[in-house]
Amino acid sequence: MIRPTISQTTWGQQFATPATEFPPTPLPVLSGKLPLGLKGSLYRNGPGRLERGGLRVGHWFDGDGAILAVHFTDEGATGVYRYVKTAGYQQEEQANRLMYGGYGMTSPGNLWERFTKPLKNAANTSVLALPDKLLALWEGAQPHALDLQTLETWGLDNLSKLTDNTPYSAHPKIDPETGDIFNFGQILAGTPQLMLYRSDRTGKIIQHNQIPIDGISVIHDFVFAGQYLIFVIPPLRLKILPVLLQFKSFSDSFFWQPQTPNQILIIDRQTLQLVNRIETEPWFQWHFSNGYVENDGTVIVDFVQYPDFQTNQYLKEVATGNTHTLAESTLWRMVLQPQTGKLLQLEELLDRHCEFPTVSPKEVGKKAKFTYLSLHKPGVNRAIEMFGSIGRFDHQTQTLQAAILGDNRYPMEPLCVQDIDNPQQEWVLTVVYDGDQNSSEVWIFDSEYLDAEPICRLSLPHVVPNGFHGTWKPRS
Repeated sequence: MIRPTISQTTWGQQFATPATEFPPTPLPVLSGKLPLGLKGSLYRNGPGRLERGGLRVGHWFDGDGAILAVHFTDEGATGVYRYVKTAGYQQEEQANRLMYGGYGMTSPGNLWERFTKPLKNAANTSVLALPDKLLALWEGAQPHALDLQTLETWGLDNLSKLTDNTPYSAHPKIDPETGDIFNFGQILAGTPQLMLYRSDRTGKIIQHNQIPIDGISVIHDFVFAGQYLIFVIPPLRLKILPVLLQFKSFSDSFFWQPQTPNQILIIDRQTLQLVNRIETEPWFQWHFSNGYVENDGTVIVDFVQYPDFQTNQYLKEVATGNTHTLAESTLWRMVLQPQTGKLLQLEELLDRHCEFPTVSPKEVGKKAKFTYLSLHKPGVNRAIEMFGSIGRFDHQTQTLQAAILGDNRYPMEPLCVQDIDNPQQEWVLTVVYDGDQNSSEVWIFDSEYLDAEPICRLSLPHVVPNGFHGTWKPRS
C-alpha cells in the first residue's frame, strides 16, 4: 500500500477520489444525435476505488471493480454505474480500511494475519454479457454475476463447473458462428496448469481440459483463431514462496528472464488438446487483437508487443496519478504453422505506441479488416501521459486513421458494434475522461470516419475513471 499523493497530471484527477455510483439516469446529448440503429447495452469495467481509510492500493490492478452500463433504447440512452459488491468490498466498506492483499499489495496486519487471509477478488478487469446475467471478471477467481439492467451484484457464479480455487480469466472469446465461449485460468498450486474451458452461449461450462506449463507466468489474454486457441507464455517467472508467505505481492515477485524463450501453445478448439509448442525469442504482451487460419493452413495472430515487463511498473504508477516509466508497445503479427510447430514470420505492423486492440465481434477468429486501438497523441511525453486518442488500423492498406479528441481528453478501449437495422453499418464507442472539465462522456463514432467529429456525445452524471475492458450486448 502507498500513501496518497496529490496528482500532478491532468488525467490523474480521475483517480484522486473514489468514483461515485449513480442510479439509472437518462443521459443528455451534448452534440450530434443518437444513431437510430444503435440498440443494446454498453458495459465497461475498471477500478473505481483506489483508496480507502487514507491509504491507496499498491497497483492499478488492485482497485475495486465498478461497472458502467449504458442502455440504448428507442427512448434514448440511460446510464448506471455501480461497484461490484464483492465480499471483500463489503467488509472493507464497513470497516473503512483496506483489509486484503491483491496483485500489487500484501494484506495489512501481522505475519499470521497476512498468511491466513486470501486475496480479494477485485472483479475489476472485464465483463461478459450472457443472456440472463452480466459477469464481472477478474484474473484469479470465479466471476461475479450481476443484473444486466440494474447492475445489482448477485454473487459468485461457478458456471456449473468452477470450484472455489479455480480461476476464470478476464478475456473470454466468443465464436460468432456458434456462440461458444472459450476461456482459461492458471492453477498455481502444485504443478502449474493451464485450465481451458468451453461454455455454451449461456455461460455453462460444457468442456474443460488442463495442460501442464513450465512455471507461473503472466498470461492475461489468448487468441481464438478459427480451429485453434493460441497462448503465448512470456519469460516471466513467479517466486511463489514470498507470495504464499505474504512477504511480497505478485507484482513484486515476477521476474523477467530474457534468456528464457517465449512458449507458444497451439490448442485444438474442438478437443482442447495441445497440438504443438513453439519456442521463440522473448517478448511480453498483455493483449491480442485477433487470429485466423489462412487457406494454406497457417495461423495469423496480431498482438501488441512490449520488449520486456516495464509495462507493469507503469501500470503500478497509474494508481498514484503520476507516471514516469516509459513502456512502449507496438502492433505486431506472427505467422505460425501448427502442424510443424514453426514460427514462420514475425513482423511489426504499426510503429505507434498502442494498446487495447479490438476487432468487430463478427470477425473474431476470422480475417478482420480493421484493428481498433488506444493510441498516444503525437508529440506527447509517453512516460507521463495516458492514451489520448483511438485509432483504426486498416490491414489491407496498412494505414492508420486516428480520432481527434482534443486536449486533455483520455478515451477507454474502443469497441466496434453493429447497427441493428443495417449490419454493414458499424459504430465505435468509447468513454472519454475530460481532464479540463473533470467529467466523463460517451462518444460514438461512425467506424468509417473515425477521424471526423463523433456522431454523438453523451454526458455522464459523474466521473467514470478509465478502466480496462468492456463489451457490447445487442438488443435481442
